[in-house]
Amino acid sequence: MNVSSLISQLTLEEKASLCLGSDFWHTAAVERLGIPAILVSDGPHGLRKQPERGDHVGIGGSVPATCFPTASALSSSWDAQLVRRVGEALGSEAREQQVAVVLGPGINIKRSPLCGRNFEYFSEDPVLSGVLATAMIDGVQSQGAGTSLKHFAANNQETDRLRVSADVDDRTLREIYLPAFEYAVTRAQPWTVMCSYNKVNGTYASENRWLLTDVLRGEWGFDGLVVSDWGAVNDRVSGLRAGLDLEMPPNLGVSDAAIVDAVRKGELDEAVLDTAVARILQLVERATANQQQAAPVDPQAHHSLARAAASECAVLLKNTDGVLPLRPAAGDTIAVIGEFARTPRFQGAGSSQVNPTRVDVVLDELRAAVPNGVEVSFGAGYGIGSTERDEDLASEALALAGAANTVVAFLGLPGADESEGFDRTHMDLPTNQRALLSRLAQANPNIVVVLANGSAVQVSDWEQHAKAILECWLSGQAAGGAAADLLLGTANPSGRLAETLPIRLQDNTSYLNFPGEDGHVRYGEGIFVGYRGYDALDLPVSYPFGHGLSYTTFDFSDLTATVTGKHEDGDLAVAVSCRVTNTGERRGKEVVQLYVADRVASVARPVRELKAFAKVDLDAGESTVVELSLDSRAFSYWSTWLGDWLLEAGEFELAVGASSRDLRLRTTVDIAAPTPRRRLDGTASLQEWLADPTGSALLHKAVGTDEAGRPKGILGSEEMLSVIGNFPLRRLAAFSGMGITHSLVDSLTQEVTSADR
Repeated sequence: MNVSSLISQLTLEEKASLCLGSDFWHTAAVERLGIPAILVSDGPHGLRKQPERGDHVGIGGSVPATCFPTASALSSSWDAQLVRRVGEALGSEAREQQVAVVLGPGINIKRSPLCGRNFEYFSEDPVLSGVLATAMIDGVQSQGAGTSLKHFAANNQETDRLRVSADVDDRTLREIYLPAFEYAVTRAQPWTVMCSYNKVNGTYASENRWLLTDVLRGEWGFDGLVVSDWGAVNDRVSGLRAGLDLEMPPNLGVSDAAIVDAVRKGELDEAVLDTAVARILQLVERATANQQQAAPVDPQAHHSLARAAASECAVLLKNTDGVLPLRPAAGDTIAVIGEFARTPRFQGAGSSQVNPTRVDVVLDELRAAVPNGVEVSFGAGYGIGSTERDEDLASEALALAGAANTVVAFLGLPGADESEGFDRTHMDLPTNQRALLSRLAQANPNIVVVLANGSAVQVSDWEQHAKAILECWLSGQAAGGAAADLLLGTANPSGRLAETLPIRLQDNTSYLNFPGEDGHVRYGEGIFVGYRGYDALDLPVSYPFGHGLSYTTFDFSDLTATVTGKHEDGDLAVAVSCRVTNTGERRGKEVVQLYVADRVASVARPVRELKAFAKVDLDAGESTVVELSLDSRAFSYWSTWLGDWLLEAGEFELAVGASSRDLRLRTTVDIAAPTPRRRLDGTASLQEWLADPTGSALLHKAVGTDEAGRPKGILGSEEMLSVIGNFPLRRLAAFSGMGITHSLVDSLTQEVTSADR
């Protein structure tokens, strides 16, 4: 396409039409100029393409596609290469179905365990989220299909999601809620970014120029298209000015008319409209350039990938007495209890729901995989659609449990408990499941619990009944086969928690400010989200961020850290390495996690923060050296007074381990960095003037000394300095006897400004 030429040939009405879709899933076409419509589709964990033109709300049945593990599961793999492979498969299915853009991945931070869409999001940590989102984008786009990174930004709840204002300070935005987007945009350049429904500090994300233009394009260099979430547009003209290029679904006859009217009245510069149209044409060009015949997809190969991914995502939380893997022999009985073993729950509800090509049922998979002579009995135990106890089902399950060598209880959340559109009100498993588990433990002490849930659940009130807990999340259409592989030891668990499991919901730092009220939700916990909050409060947790067991063991040794380059030159690098050895008797994978701590800082900082990680695959007895790299950003915090990232020189602790609370090795590095000058004027406090060498010298010279050589006025009184030293200089000018006057403040400000030049 010759974009400039096309824009010059478009009428004003045609330009406006291109900034809206033509239906629920298609962009608009301009047939007379050969501009086609392109198709987009939901697809964070599997393609959800609707046949024909789709239904009026875009939620009805879709064509069959591979349902991969949801983001909450994929993130627990901590494996960027695996996530990229899933992305490649998703991209190839999109190409086969002529889908131009897959609407995902979603990378909003898990601020609260209660967010209804947490199953669609990766983690409570921005580094893990950013790395995995980048891998997903790279994978999808390597196949010639685009992605839509979402939901930008601070979309961390479903309650009042189209109107609520996420009231969050700049530092928290920069350190927690924006970095994953920044990482993915700057490294992978998704074709599109999707703005969120909510307001950010009082301004709709769809109309937030600071967010969509200043930060996304100006700071991060995003060169793609910004699309609205479906129904997120409040005012189309204001959105266009802010940097919102495409509205979906189209508010036909309203939004396009408003754009035309605004241009004709001179309220909207047509150049702004042309810029948006150019981005839309660029997207169309990208899509049509890749519409050549796609290679046919092999559903079985993708199902096998889904099974491998599901096994990598499962987190072995607990394994007392090595009860797992199961080692059944002829004559043994395994009692499988729980309706989820027969009626699997493997994906979330709402707009992401995929029509799978097939579904593995774990009961069938176990029966097919156990050795000859092993009986796998089954009892439903509970009903999925109710929390009431069914005594007949429970009695049957208890009888089976009492006659078995081992009980495998499949528990979890029904789809009605977590979905797009509403938030949870608690973290509990259904009452009937918890009641059944305690009775099963009385019938048989060898209890293994397998969980199916998209969002974190509380385990502290029932885990004592289980010898082993295998958290499988919502692991896609092959979840049943993967669970069988893990239970029987065909696969070795290697997942690690991407979010902390608290002892109780009240321990989560968002508890008092979620989901807000009267149209506002205050992010009062600031940067202390997830493990950052639990660690800052020194709270015990059920299982920490990064935790996960294996059927083998690993040793960490030989930690080194080497600093090269300079922060002020932009080439600071810290090379960190350690040796990891598989000290067990079988092949397995370990996740090496590197955390950074600034022990002495001028602002409140987390106890530790994840800054890098790597997953390694080792045979029994094998050893390897893992190398990780940190740059200036890993040691910096967002300074609100500077309006930029600030690295404070000093000593930093580097800790390597298997979770945020299982740190095996520690070392320290000294990082040099210049101290930036604060702006000194009448609004700066006396203490800030005295802390600045130039400001202090000028102030002391101006105030002068008495006959004994002591500073005059307030500068000579330690008691007064401690009491009102935090007063701005101009406020002190109102106090007589301090040696500070308004004219002195003005002259000092001029002098220090001149000295800075």
